[in-house]
Amino acid sequence: MLVPPELVAHRGASHARPEHTLAAYELAIAEGADGVECDVRLTRDGHLVCVHDRSIDRTSGGSGVVSALTLAELRRHDFGSWHGGEPASVLTFDELLGLVADSGVRLFVETKHPVRYGGAVERRVAAALAAHPVDAVMMSFSAAAVRRFKALAPATPTVLLFGRAWPERLPPFADFAGPGVHLLRKHPARGAGTYCWTVDEADDIALCVERGVRFLATNNPAQTRGVLADSLTPDQL
Repeated sequence: MLVPPELVAHRGASHARPEHTLAAYELAIAEGADGVECDVRLTRDGHLVCVHDRSIDRTSGGSGVVSALTLAELRRHDFGSWHGGEPASVLTFDELLGLVADSGVRLFVETKHPVRYGGAVERRVAAALAAHPVDAVMMSFSAAAVRRFKALAPATPTVLLFGRAWPERLPPFADFAGPGVHLLRKHPARGAGTYCWTVDEADDIALCVERGVRFLATNNPAQTRGVLADSLTPDQL
């Protein structure tokens, strides 16, 4: 019997709301996402913030490199209006942890590399997760980052993300493979038990179900849930 994957809201419900804002995550949870995904970076004064890019130029009204700015400096900029949303402050990882802890959804945390602070990112993430009772999964495209984190928090599941090629075998410190959906299309015998990103099209959603993908990252959790509902029988949902 086909088992639907868990839906993970990629940067929150980022199709409808500005990515990595509290509004995007609140909407994702309201729409029934099983998990939410965030990217984290360290500010100059050591705070974890939810920002995908190296700089804030694309997703805010300001400019500059995240690692060269303090949290106070980041808070001077609007991270919501660029996407047509309400003005929003930069979201800290602690703030997101508070929301997730209250909601009960799973949290997928991606650490970005290369960064100027290197392994300090994984150390801060491990410490923050240890202080909050959340169901978390750590991810990175950097094998070294996943290895570092696993040594710090061996009980927390890890995903090794990849987009260029699908490795023949996972290293022992990675619990799940994390292919892009384009790689799922290229490898017809693979997919079972994976974390697949970023899946928004109906054909790709169906492919993930067919291949037994465990976690499906999507920008539009409500639409993706609807596609699953239309394609599966009630006992499979």
